[in-house]
Amino acid sequence: MTGSGLPRQSSARRRRRSQWRGLAYIAPAMALVIVFFIMPVLFTGWMSLHNWPLMGASRWIGFNNYFRMYNDSRFITALNFTAYYTVIVTIAIFSVAFPLAIFVEKERQFVSAYRTVIFLPVVVGLATASLLWVWLANVDSGFIGPALKGLGLVAKSPNLLATFDTAFLTIVVMVVWKIAGFTMIILLTGLQAIPAELTEAARIDGAGRWQRFVHLTLPLMRKTIALALIVSVTGSILAFDQFYIMTAGGPQNKMISVVYYIFNQSFVSFNLGYGAALSIALLAILVAISIVQLRLLRVGGDHP
Repeated sequence: MTGSGLPRQSSARRRRRSQWRGLAYIAPAMALVIVFFIMPVLFTGWMSLHNWPLMGASRWIGFNNYFRMYNDSRFITALNFTAYYTVIVTIAIFSVAFPLAIFVEKERQFVSAYRTVIFLPVVVGLATASLLWVWLANVDSGFIGPALKGLGLVAKSPNLLATFDTAFLTIVVMVVWKIAGFTMIILLTGLQAIPAELTEAARIDGAGRWQRFVHLTLPLMRKTIALALIVSVTGSILAFDQFYIMTAGGPQNKMISVVYYIFNQSFVSFNLGYGAALSIALLAILVAISIVQLRLLRVGGDHP
């Protein structure tokens, strides 16, 4: 009995030591998450329950900031614009990124150069890209307007940021130029993970290119598409730099996104408590949308 008990005790000690070693390995990452995510979220939630001016003492008001949202027409307008922008830009990004991923997935001459050139805009900061496109869209010293005039497409160089339609189109094109390469890389990893034997078998069975794409490629890329979709949708909902830098919320304050509105409430009007409540509401919206996307794509399920 004594002899058989010692190996068991030794094995238990080794397991405990291994568990503590594993905790030690993940402790730095856990500390970063706690300090830079969980604690700020908790503090923001606490702020949202107060009337929190920039100067002076805060005052507890409970859920009044959250009730205020329902009667805030400017917040509802910002939500509607953000939803509209998210749908348009996400469709545009996938419409460009998926064909590019299919194009660079095949081994051909200069394919590495193609991938590099397409991915290059991703390394440019969004604020820098916005400033670049402000110059490109400048009516006098830019490139796009004078180029259109030089080609004879317009009578005079247009001010692309003067009206909502042209400014919105310019921002969408800039974001697609900036982000499509990143989405392409994500989709490319999914394409390369599909076994070549399955594609070849489908081709031998008589499946056309479109049939293989719909019935083979898309189902097998379900998790990859979910990741790319969540990244794209989340980034679009959190859009701020392009609207702040390129149009300053205009024309006629029609391009104020949710994050832009939170910025105005927090750091222009100094309603920090209300801004915190808006941030918590936006976080809840992001979590809900991500859950819906994962459910719709059935990521992790056994069936396509």
